This record gives sequence, C-alpha cells and structure tokens, in this order.
Amino acid sequence: MKKNYKIEVDCANCANKMEEAAKKTEGVKDAVVNFMTLKMTVTFEEGYEPKEVMERVRENCKVVEDECEIYL
Repeated sequence: MKKNYKIEVDCANCANKMEEAAKKTEGVKDAVVNFMTLKMTVTFEEGYEPKEVMERVRENCKVVEDECEIYL
C-alpha cells in the first residue's frame, strides 16, 4: 500500500534526513520525500497498519529534524 502525506520542513537537506529516517522505520518498504511539493510518499510492507507505522515514522523524523512535521 502506498500513501501520500503533507509535510513541513525548512530545507532540502532536512527533507533528505526525513526520508532516510522514514526508510529505516519498521513497516516501511520505501519512502520518498519531495521538498519542492512538501510531500512524503510512503510504501508500506504487507501486514502493517499504516497509521501505526506513520506514528513511528514521525517520531524517527523528529529525532533527526526536530522542527519537521508530518500531517497524518
């Protein structure tokens, strides 16, 4: 399953950090952050609940970039 999320981030480097943090989250098969459109596209692994995974993605992203936001 693939879903898009609106994000808020200040710079392209921070967006790259968010993308890497999202990719390392359990339940995420792939993640792409587009700084220009301020969107994150997440592909979830089978058997995982997207809402629960995205809560962990948000936590992981806040570790690398504390001023970012992902609107769930």
